[in-house]
Amino acid sequence: MKIGIVCYPTFGGSGVVATELGMALSKRGHEIHFITYKQPVRLEHLSNHIHYHQVNVPEYPLFHYQPYELALSSKLVDMVKLHKIEVLHVHYAIPHAYAGYMAKKMLREEGIHIPMVTTLHGTDITLVGNHPFYKPAVTFSINKSDVVTSVSQSLKDDTLKYFDVKTDIKVVHNFIDSSKRKSSFEDCQRAIMANEDEKIVTHISNFRKVKRVDDVIRIFHLITKKIKAKLIMVGEGPEIENAKQLANELGVLEKVIFMGESNEINKILCFSDLFLLPSENESFGLAALEAMVNGVPVISTNTGGLPEVNKHGFSGYLADVGDVKTMGEYALEILSDAENLTRFKTNAKKMASKFDIDAIVPLYEKVYEEALQKS
Repeated sequence: MKIGIVCYPTFGGSGVVATELGMALSKRGHEIHFITYKQPVRLEHLSNHIHYHQVNVPEYPLFHYQPYELALSSKLVDMVKLHKIEVLHVHYAIPHAYAGYMAKKMLREEGIHIPMVTTLHGTDITLVGNHPFYKPAVTFSINKSDVVTSVSQSLKDDTLKYFDVKTDIKVVHNFIDSSKRKSSFEDCQRAIMANEDEKIVTHISNFRKVKRVDDVIRIFHLITKKIKAKLIMVGEGPEIENAKQLANELGVLEKVIFMGESNEINKILCFSDLFLLPSENESFGLAALEAMVNGVPVISTNTGGLPEVNKHGFSGYLADVGDVKTMGEYALEILSDAENLTRFKTNAKKMASKFDIDAIVPLYEKVYEEALQKS
C-alpha cells in the first residue's frame, strides 16, 4: 500500500507517533511518503520504502501570515499524482485535515479518488480546535474525513462533547516500539547523574503551563525531605525559568538538572527510578508510556487518557490535578522501599507491553483498508 503521512515534524507527541508509525509500516512492506515542511526528527533514514517530500511556502509581502495550508494541499495533490499514493493519513486536525480535504477535492476534479484518515491527538481538539475561530473548520474537517481515529477513549469522548461530529471515531491507542528499549539498568552508567545512595526522578515535557512544571518541583521538594534524590528535567519551553526560580526558592536547585531537549531519552530513562507527570491534561500520555517501557514507574494525574496508560497501584499512581501532597506521598511509597521499587518497575514494563507497536500497527492497516473501501 502507498501511504502519504502528514504530520508536524517536531518532538511533539503527534509527530513522534506519526513518524514511528510510518517507519513501522515501511518494515511491513508499505511505501511511505512523509509530506511536511521539515524532515521529522524521529525519521531515522530514507529508503526505498520511506520517502520525504518537503512543503515549501514561498514568502510574499502580500501575506501577513504565509499560507501553509494552501502550500500543503497543493503539495499533496502533486505527490499523490506523482507517486500514485493510495491513502492519506493526516495527524492533527488543523491544519492537516483541512488541507487534506482540499487536496481530495482538487484530485476529484481530475478523476482521482483518494481516502483520508484523520488521527486526533489532543490539543487539536481540546485547545486549538475548540477555539471559536477554528471550531467550524475542525468540525468540518473531521466530518469530511473518510475514517477518524483518536489516540484515547478520553479524547474521543472530548471530541464528541465539544464538536458536532457526524462520523464514527475509532480509538487506536498510541504505541511504543519496545524493541528500541533493550537497555538494562546495570549498563546505563547511572553514576554519571547521581550518587549511589540517591534516587533519580525524571520529568520530560515541552514545559508549557498545561504540564504544571511547578508541581514537579514541589513534588520533588517533598521527596527530598525524606530521601536523597536528584531530579532530571528534560525539554524546553516557556515555564523553565519559573521552574528554576521555584527550585531555588525551595532550596533544591542544586539537586535539579535541566537537560534541555535531548535525543538520549532512553538513556536518561534507563537510570531513572520514577517519572513525574502532574499535567493538567493529557490526551494520552506518551511521555508516561516511554517511561514505563523503560521500566520506570509513573506518578501522574488522573486526567484525560492517563488512566488508560498508567494503572493505579500497578505501574504507578494517579492523583487529582494539583494534589502535590498526595503525589509526593505516592512517590515516597515507591522510592523508599527497594522491593517495592523493583515491583513497580517490573509492572511498568508489563503495562507498557500492552501498547507495543506490533499490536497497534495492524489496527491502522485495518483502518486504511476500511478507508479504501469507502473511496
